[in-house]
Amino acid sequence: MNKYEMLFIIDNAVSDEGKEAIVSKLSQIVTDDGGQIEKVDKWGAKKLAYPINYKNDGFYVLMNFECKPELVAEVERQIRINDQILRHMVVKK
Repeated sequence: MNKYEMLFIIDNAVSDEGKEAIVSKLSQIVTDDGGQIEKVDKWGAKKLAYPINYKNDGFYVLMNFECKPELVAEVERQIRINDQILRHMVVKK
């Protein structure tokens, strides 16, 4: 299993419960396949460097986890399906 770091930006217009649901869904995808969540750091709402889909603010979340390499593709697929996530980046540590 490899260690990964994922940063994603959720649309700030989403309710707090919706933001929690997105974070817990992504965490559950990792843990259901035998991975481990090391840390979830919610940075909160910040101004974007440039507008994305006419949005100027986003809710930043940094997630460190350990999983099989094949699982990263599934996590990214789930992120691309969700229209409430503006941007994401997954990096192998």
